[in-house]
Amino acid sequence: MNASQTRYLLVANGKAAGNPELREGVNAARQGGMSIDVQVTWEARDAVRFARDAQGFTHVIAAGGDGTVNEVVNGLMLLPKAKRPILGIVPLGSANDFANSIGLPLAPDEALRAVASLSVQWVDVVQVSFDPATDSAKSYYLNMATGGFGAEISSSTPKALKRVLRGHAYSVMGALKAWRHYRYRANLRWEGVQQQHSSLLMLALGNARQAGGGQVLAPQAKLDDGLLDVLLVKEFPSVKELPQLVRELRSFPAEGQLVNYFTTPWFELSTYGDEPPWPLALDGETHEAFYFRVEVVPRAIQVAMPSTCPMLSSFKPA
Repeated sequence: MNASQTRYLLVANGKAAGNPELREGVNAARQGGMSIDVQVTWEARDAVRFARDAQGFTHVIAAGGDGTVNEVVNGLMLLPKAKRPILGIVPLGSANDFANSIGLPLAPDEALRAVASLSVQWVDVVQVSFDPATDSAKSYYLNMATGGFGAEISSSTPKALKRVLRGHAYSVMGALKAWRHYRYRANLRWEGVQQQHSSLLMLALGNARQAGGGQVLAPQAKLDDGLLDVLLVKEFPSVKELPQLVRELRSFPAEGQLVNYFTTPWFELSTYGDEPPWPLALDGETHEAFYFRVEVVPRAIQVAMPSTCPMLSSFKPA
């Protein structure tokens, strides 16, 4: 594909549309020969519609935070695979977890130039279904889903999740709050496990590695392996277990006392009895659900990203 055939649609989050660096970057890119159209979101799911309707564009650039990227991905997934434009990202949010984790520039003008110069990689997308009886109630995410306490905290303030989950920045008061007030019970299923009755503090379902403003919850995740990396943090019976929890959140054991970490192509959760719905956060999109099934869609979209990203299966450490 030569430059004359390349057309970019930049979907800018309305809150970031006035960013002077973004405006300067767009003007400079146009002067440099890039064909860029701009659409600005006004209300929820505008970015979904803009991406879905991006016929004739080779790239759709999400200019915003993780929520904007999520909406653009959901719009792209409404198109047949062969007609999905390449995803580019200009990170303008407060967390920018996906952009940070794949190694994109954070300055808007640099990120915009990078969309045109970086390699294009096929990556997985994760489909989430909320109704076992129909295929209509579903959503998608590119980065990570967090459930239980992790979803409640990540939807309000990433710093709180940092205090609870990071060993060296760990707060006793934050962990005590989690222990006293957050228990989530459900039946779990995944490949090879028919049903497991569990009482959890939180779970994370990673296509990529970090959420909540830089908290690594799926340290071994690959973007193109067809698998979810699953982190389960169990309810713990006593405050005396806190040191053990911190140790296991540093090492991510497959079958720890309080933490389980494993991979699976799909994962299913359903509540039972009088249990309340589970809070679930999908890259900035929040839900409450009595049931959800999460399943990898292998190599679903193309992303402009560094070929040296450690989350690509082709990456070979030096």
